[in-house]
Amino acid sequence: MKGFSILLVDDEPLMRLSMVDALEAVGYDVHAAASGTEGIDVIGQKTFDLVITDLRLPGADGMTVLQAAKDKASETEVVVITAHGSVETAVGAMKMGAVDYITKPFQMDELLLIVERISQVVVLRRENQDLKAALEDKFCFNGILGSNSRMRAVLDTIKLVAATDSTVLILGESGTGKELVANAVHQNSPRRDRPLIKVSCAALPETLLEAELFGHEKGAFTGALRQRRGRFELAHRGTLFLDEIGELSPVVQVKLLRVLQERTFERVGGNETIEADVRLVCATQKDLRKEVAQGRFRDDLFYRLNVVQVIVPPLRERQEDIMVIADHVLETCTGKLSKKLKGFSPPSRELLLRYSYPGNVRELENMVERAVALGHERDVIQPFDLCGFRSCPYLGGPQQEACGFCNEGLTGGKRRADVPLVSLAAAREQFEKEHILSVLERVEGSRTTASKILGLSRKALWEKCKRYGIPSAHGDNQDEE
Repeated sequence: MKGFSILLVDDEPLMRLSMVDALEAVGYDVHAAASGTEGIDVIGQKTFDLVITDLRLPGADGMTVLQAAKDKASETEVVVITAHGSVETAVGAMKMGAVDYITKPFQMDELLLIVERISQVVVLRRENQDLKAALEDKFCFNGILGSNSRMRAVLDTIKLVAATDSTVLILGESGTGKELVANAVHQNSPRRDRPLIKVSCAALPETLLEAELFGHEKGAFTGALRQRRGRFELAHRGTLFLDEIGELSPVVQVKLLRVLQERTFERVGGNETIEADVRLVCATQKDLRKEVAQGRFRDDLFYRLNVVQVIVPPLRERQEDIMVIADHVLETCTGKLSKKLKGFSPPSRELLLRYSYPGNVRELENMVERAVALGHERDVIQPFDLCGFRSCPYLGGPQQEACGFCNEGLTGGKRRADVPLVSLAAAREQFEKEHILSVLERVEGSRTTASKILGLSRKALWEKCKRYGIPSAHGDNQDEE
């Protein structure tokens, strides 16, 4: 098999030559060594997919070769060759990590079958690793998850702007992941080895924020008992992330504008001019253009900050990302809490996809974490795990005032008095039809994409469309991807 590399370690010349010829004849890339010492030297120079080694060797023995192979690369598989009557030794080798053993004398076909089986496992493992890496590249970037086209555009912008020193302004509602964007910009920039300093402009009053940003000298104000470096100094040659920049007072806005223009500043109460080699990343959930129009934010500062704008869409506008994020959080939480949950039940998936998430990604993460931590022991997450009520209205129970799902309305925004009195099964079918129509419309009729979002096979989606009488115009575009 081309690309599958084997190291063969055997001190018997005829046997070694026979095995090399047989393995190369079926396409394996084979390297041979005549002693354990030579084999260990070769392992130190190259990583192999498989090492086949005799246990009795001059110099270092087969056990030492096995240990060297595993130390170099734990994924390297090892097969040991042992004489008849030394099976106990071979078993000991398997306890050390060998995948199989073969006893002398043996037929060459027997060895080839063992190698073929191992090569198939190795190839599958490689494919899984490649697929996982491809999925991470497609759906995740520095902790930011998303397959939505708008989120992909956000990630593309981050990758481009990260390599520059341009100021970045991140806009988005609370909980959308603006801080993750700031982290990604820094971690993929030339400044990644320097500090990323974060300041929440909404957390401190004006007087304290000014000292926090620029530092202060001893005695600059009451309580300033010693000199203190500010965040701009701490972020020198790194990145400074100013969260909630829209909350800056007019006084601090003026000082920040000067730093951006002149790249210098003075500590509060000081005269020394300090250089500010800082890459600035800002975030806000406010509309700064409206703030400028209403006189609450300086227009010159806005234009200084608004060099590269990144708008993070709310989760309600990224429906195809909901289950991507939910599944990721579920996997993370089950690992941390040692729970055995395989996923979400179909009603739970429907519930998650219907909700508007006023708290955005943060709310979804908290919701799934709570369901894992407090949910009843079962294989999958159920709706009452998500909303926190065993008598979940989604399952026909009474409305719960403390439930976010209930307060938003599980009936598409209608008041309960206006909901037709139909069976729960009929209500579910109506929702299913409306949801399939909505998804097909949003993915421009692509059944391939829709089936992935809905968690259905293409055939199952086709059958549901036929059952609910969904027009063919919503399903003709099947293979455009």
